[in-house]
Amino acid sequence: MQSIFSTFETWLKYGIEQKWVGVPVCSSHDGIPTSEEEDLLWEEGSDPCIHVMRLYESEEVAEAVDQNFTPYRWRKGGA
Repeated sequence: MQSIFSTFETWLKYGIEQKWVGVPVCSSHDGIPTSEEEDLLWEEGSDPCIHVMRLYESEEVAEAVDQNFTPYRWRKGGA
């Protein structure tokens, strides 16, 4: 089956245009993108869940993160 997307960049651009995902940011340096309402919830002691998808620069980095980040192993059914 052939994809309508020839590159990762075209796939990501399409998702951004459809408002399915935000532009990539660095959570370490930019912070996690939030709405004003979510900021207020945090300030009031609530704990809004904000989903994050990490973009990898290579398969090697993806595997290294997979091995180091425990929640990834839990969600895959591993220890």
